[in-house]
Amino acid sequence: MRVGFLGLGVMGTPMARNLSRKFPLIVWNRSAAKYSALKEEGVTIGESPTSVVKQSDIIFIMLFDAWAIKSILSDDFKRALRGKTLINTSSVSVEFSMSLAEQIHQGGGDFIEMPVSGSKVPAEKAQLVGMMAGDAAVAQRIKQVVEPITRAAIFCGPIGSGLKAKYAVNTLLVTYTVGLAESMNLARAQGIDLAAFAEVLDACPMASAYSKIKVQKILNEDWSPQATLKDCYNSTQLIQNAVKLANTRSPSMAICDKLYQTAVDAGLSEEDMISIAKVIETSQI
Repeated sequence: MRVGFLGLGVMGTPMARNLSRKFPLIVWNRSAAKYSALKEEGVTIGESPTSVVKQSDIIFIMLFDAWAIKSILSDDFKRALRGKTLINTSSVSVEFSMSLAEQIHQGGGDFIEMPVSGSKVPAEKAQLVGMMAGDAAVAQRIKQVVEPITRAAIFCGPIGSGLKAKYAVNTLLVTYTVGLAESMNLARAQGIDLAAFAEVLDACPMASAYSKIKVQKILNEDWSPQATLKDCYNSTQLIQNAVKLANTRSPSMAICDKLYQTAVDAGLSEEDMISIAKVIETSQI
């Protein structure tokens, strides 16, 4: 089984590394600076997205958004997918995923939608949760290929179902992140020792592996990204659109979306999503 991987960002690099331990792997990234660590592990570097597809049986995409994916969808790329399977793990709109699936199918390839829940640390530990959608038989066939990067890969239904599950999961993630930041801000404003308060949070029933990591990042003022703030803002935009299409309401997400827009405007895009803590106190929302 030859595996290709397109996109070596914060999430893509550890995902590719885990795949390379099980399968022959060829990768491509827009910036060559990302290649050095993987070269040392024997990963092959592709000259272009199309060259990766030509040399692979199954190809993963982990690019930032729909625009980034559109930029690689040349006619040669789509023709090279005949008889192969493309797995998109990027967060995009349902509409775009359906369009992408149609293009791949018209070219004679198979397509699986599999957005993932988790950030850098779960990606490094192969503990991501994949939300698979598409043809159930194809999803079952490629299950062994996603095992090296996931703790669970759950089939959610036809194309769009995986992304809809991701929007719902990320609604909890985003609001929880903002809640943690607000909690720490209130503790600080009241003069509570933050290290002691962090211990309180860790001992509470609401504590999780995620909260423990993010609380420590606030304590240490460590804003290095495990999932970037711009990724989180992209999620809030996708969720807001999903809420509208589902004809429902998500009032807390509307506020989170404005907060993350404020953080992006403040130049925090490349920092960790918990950097929202920097704008909580000063935001006029």
